[in-house]
This record gives sequence, structure tokens and C-alpha cells, in this order.
Amino acid sequence: MIPDRPTALPTWPPLLAHGREVRRLHLRELGARDPDRFERLSLQACGLLLDFSKQKVTARSIELLLAHARALDLPARIAALFGGEPVNTSERRAALHGALRYRGDAPFPSRAWNVMPEVRAVLGRMRAFCDALGGGEVRGYDGRPLRNVVNIGIGGSDLGPAMAGEALETRWRPGMSAHFVSNLDSTDIARALARSDPGETLFIVVSKTFGTRETLVNAASAREWLVRAAGDERAVERHFVAVSARPERARAFGVAPRRVFEIWDWVGGRYSLWSAAGLSVAALVGMDDFEALLAGAGEMDEHFRGAPLAANAPLLLALVGVWNRNVLGAATHAVLPYDYALARLPAYLQQLEMESNGKRVDHAGRLLDLASCPVVWGGPGSDAQHAFFQKLHQGGALVPCDFLVAALGQRELGDHQREVIANALAQSRAMMVGRRAEELDAGAGGTGDPEGAAHRVVPGDQPSTTIVYERLTPRVLGALIALYEHKVFVQGMCWGVNSFDQWGVELGKQLAGEILARMEGESRPDAIDPSTEGLLRCLLTLRGRAKET
Repeated sequence: MIPDRPTALPTWPPLLAHGREVRRLHLRELGARDPDRFERLSLQACGLLLDFSKQKVTARSIELLLAHARALDLPARIAALFGGEPVNTSERRAALHGALRYRGDAPFPSRAWNVMPEVRAVLGRMRAFCDALGGGEVRGYDGRPLRNVVNIGIGGSDLGPAMAGEALETRWRPGMSAHFVSNLDSTDIARALARSDPGETLFIVVSKTFGTRETLVNAASAREWLVRAAGDERAVERHFVAVSARPERARAFGVAPRRVFEIWDWVGGRYSLWSAAGLSVAALVGMDDFEALLAGAGEMDEHFRGAPLAANAPLLLALVGVWNRNVLGAATHAVLPYDYALARLPAYLQQLEMESNGKRVDHAGRLLDLASCPVVWGGPGSDAQHAFFQKLHQGGALVPCDFLVAALGQRELGDHQREVIANALAQSRAMMVGRRAEELDAGAGGTGDPEGAAHRVVPGDQPSTTIVYERLTPRVLGALIALYEHKVFVQGMCWGVNSFDQWGVELGKQLAGEILARMEGESRPDAIDPSTEGLLRCLLTLRGRAKET
């Protein structure tokens, strides 16, 4: 049995006590003490190398973290995840995204409840559609092949496809183009439409309920634009595809039944890339590459399920994150891909991590007695070096970082990738060792210039993990995403939270509906608070003036 609170385990106080000892040590000192840190604190899995040697941990730290993982009975919790148990406790649902990339022949998650026939059926329909699209057989109202994909969704229905689609851009089929639309601001959909030819555009509307307000508003604008260009409502059936668990709503919108692809209640939004919600990615790169993406994630699933705890990549990544958050006290975590194809990865991980584990109560609804998910942020190197790295180096806050580095770029050109590698390694080294006053050159804030030295000293002691891979292929990308998914699951177990609900998102949706009703005169002024009423009155006045001029 898992105790009521993770902090009640006898393994937790020794971790905190050990943390007080380690906090006094500088990363530079830890490296000097153990020249074999890289060999001891790195591991490989599924085409990825994870290096923890620049984390502020010792061999004893890892031992204590693993002991805590065993006390939490994490192997049993992992088995429950893959066994179809209702790990989403507040909604009493399983979280079976692993089924979407399961490549075995056995029933999954169990013989009594085997979802694989329906998963394979949808994958087969996706392949047939994508093959026809790639062959020029899917044509628009004027007979031209559809070559421009506009994905309309929000949250996981946008962040996943947009991140993966752009990451794999070098593998797009010739002549294909894409836009990913999510924001309610009309600028987003208007910009995509302005860059599209209606006769060649395929709209993929992704909404599990087909009731998500943001998605439907954008889809309605796209529909109106298409019908106006085609002069015929029947064009919607040729140009729109839907991904939904409510096919009847998609059909009512005008989507042809053969163009509705099913997803299921057990597919959480931020884990939906692997389902038909990833149709835009499959349309762009072809189904073979999409299957390779699934295969890479499936390989990481098998590693996560079967690897010993001491060699389990997602588990160790998670435990080091818990160490940084709860033992060392880091409030934020930066993700720094030195692979421009992964420019959207920090935004993707913001949802994956903060929507999953940004919780204040445990499974039983009690207030947590330890901090949960840190704020996740970041950006691609080397751009980020000239934006916020100053804060990382001299800002005084503890900010653990993940560096992601490819040996080969997506487009090998001259010495670019050598420069990228040099910059990535230099930044992680600078964060580790820093620069002391005595290391400054004389006349440049060094000897005899103590005031100048103070500005040039870099404290270092900033922990980081570096993830290295040969090149970002679909298989490697799949493994990388699944690595972070399982990290989130383990951390949720360590914090005692449900990683699979997101009730905090619902309140804003409810209040938006109330404010819209007030704007339409369907409720009294006192239906909302005076501050919001005042702002609303101001904005409506400004809108009225603008429309008059």
C-alpha cells in the first residue's frame, strides 16, 4: 500500500537531510571530486543519451531517490498505468495513450478489455486517407489536389500536432504546406487563410467533444471562407476532416461521415498526438513516418515498463526533477533545445507538465504538504542565449535546465552544426562551473579591479541535464516525447497528485460563458463582479467607437 502522503514515507527525511549536505557543495567541486561522473551519471535508451553529470547530485543522492521510488511502489504504479487501471482517479478513467503506439500482438491493456482492434482500425483508415492525399486523389471543389493542411484545435489538439509537424518539416511530402490554428484572436485564423488557396486547402478540425468553443469559432470562420470561395455548401464535405469522439456533431457541422476519425474518452488531450489527433502530422509526412513516430514512443514505453529502476531513463529524469524542486527548492525549470526543429517543444512541455502536475491537492483532495510542478519555460538555442540566459547565469535564482542536442542537424550546412554543438556544451559548462574573480584577465575586471570583477563573476552551480541523439528522426522524436510523458507520470506519483485531470481549466471556460451572456444582454450587471463589469463596459465602449470611425 502507498501511504497517504509521499512525505510520510521513512525515505523522505533522509533525502531532505542529504540535500542540506549537497546544497553546500558547488557543482565545480562535485566534478573535481569524481572525474568519472559522466560514466556514472549517464545512460542510454531508445536512441537517446541522458547525462545527469551536471546535476547537483551524488551517487548517494541517486541511491536515496531510488529508495524513495521503491517505497512509493512505483513499479506497481507503472504496471497500473499500462494495465488499464483508473489512474485518473478524479474521473475514474484509465489513461491508455500507450495503446495508441503499442506494437505487440497481445491484447492491450488486457484480454478482458482489448482496445487494439479499434485502434488498428482507425490507423488503417488514417493510412488509406493519407495515401490517397499523398497520391493526389483527395481533391477540392475545383478538382485540384489538396496540398495545404490547416489544423484547427487547441491545447493538446494543437500543441502536439504543431510541435511534431514542425519538428519533422524536412520530411514533409513534396508540395505540402501547413498552418496550425488555435487562438481565438481572429489574427490567427485570418493569417492562415490569407496564406492559403481555398481550392487546395484541407481543414482538419480536432476536438474530442466537438464542442470546444475556441476550436468551433475558428472552424466556423474557415467554413465561411471556403463556402464563399467555392460558392457551394457542398465544398465542406470535400475540404473538411474531423477528429472527434462525437462524430454526430462533426457530421452536423457538414463533415462527410467517411471523413470523421474517432478518438476515445481514454485519450487525454495532452496525450492525443498518437491518435487520429495527429492526422495533420501523418498527412504531411506520410503514414510510414507517423508509424515510426508511434514506434519510437512504443519503444520508450517498453523501456519504462521493463528497465530496472537504476537504469530507467524516464524515472531517473523524474526523480532528479523532484530532487531539484523539493530538496533544492527550484521554482522553475527551463527547456533549451539546441535543435531548431524542436523550437515548439518548450510550449508543448508547458502543457504536458503544468496541466498534468500543476495541482494543489492530492488524490484524496487534501492540500499538498510539498510543492508540485515547477514553472516550465524555455526557448531554442542559440536564440535564447541572447534573450534570457543572462538571468540563468547571473540572476541569482536556481533554474535547472534541460539541454537537447543533436549530433547532426536537420539540414547539414557548412559548419552550422559544429557551432551549435559548441554553443550548447559551452552554455551547460558555464552554468556548471561559472567564473571566479581570480580567473578574470588582468585589466578586464581582474587583478586590481574588484568593482569590475563583481560584474563579471558568474556563480555557476546551475544544474542541467543534457539529452543527446544522433538526428531528430520520427522514431527519436517519438521516444523523446514519451520520455517526458513518463517523467510527468512518475513525478505525479512522487507528489501524490492526479496527473490526468485538469479541473483548473474548466473555471475559465465557465466564466467566459457568463461574460458572453452579459455582453449579449442576457444577464444583469450584478451577474459579474464590479471590476469585471467595469472592464467590460470600457471594452464595449472602445469597440463601439472604433466601429463608428
